[in-house]
Amino acid sequence: MAKEKETKTNAMRILDQNGVVYKVHGYECDGFLEGTQVADLLHQDYKMVYKTLVAVGKSNQYYVFVIPVDCELDLKKAAKAVSEKSVAMLPLKDLTKVTGYIRGGCTAIGMKKQLETVIDSGCEELEMIMVSGGRPGCQIELKVSDYLLVSHAKMDGIIYE
Repeated sequence: MAKEKETKTNAMRILDQNGVVYKVHGYECDGFLEGTQVADLLHQDYKMVYKTLVAVGKSNQYYVFVIPVDCELDLKKAAKAVSEKSVAMLPLKDLTKVTGYIRGGCTAIGMKKQLETVIDSGCEELEMIMVSGGRPGCQIELKVSDYLLVSHAKMDGIIYE
C-alpha cells in the first residue's frame, strides 16, 4: 500500500525553504474550531498552542497578532505594540482577501503579503510553539525561535492580564 503523500501548505513550503524543522499535527474538523478545541483534540497545553488574529489599524494598515488560544487580545496593548492609535479586528469577510488564508487556517507564515506581526511575549517561556499549518485540520509545531525568524514577528505583551 502506497503511503499517502502529505499536501504541503504555503506555510510548510516556506518552512522547508528556510530549513526549519517542524512537525505537522493533523486533526479531524468539519468546520471552524476554536483554538482551545484544537488544543484539546491534540492533547496540548493551551499555553503552547497559539492562534493568529488579524486586525486593522486606524491608519488602515493590517497587523497580525499571535496569542495563546485561551487568551484574549488586548486591543489597546496591540495598538501600542504597532504604534497605532487604535486597532480593530479585521472583519471575517476580508480575511482571505488580506491574508490568503481562511478562518481556522490562518498563520503568520506565508501570507499573501508580509504583515507586521506581534506575538505575545509569554512565548519567551516556551521552547516549542504550535500554530496553524495554513489550513483547517493542520497545526505545525516548531521552535519559538524559528517561528519568530520565519514570521518576522516581534514580541510584546498584547493579552489581557
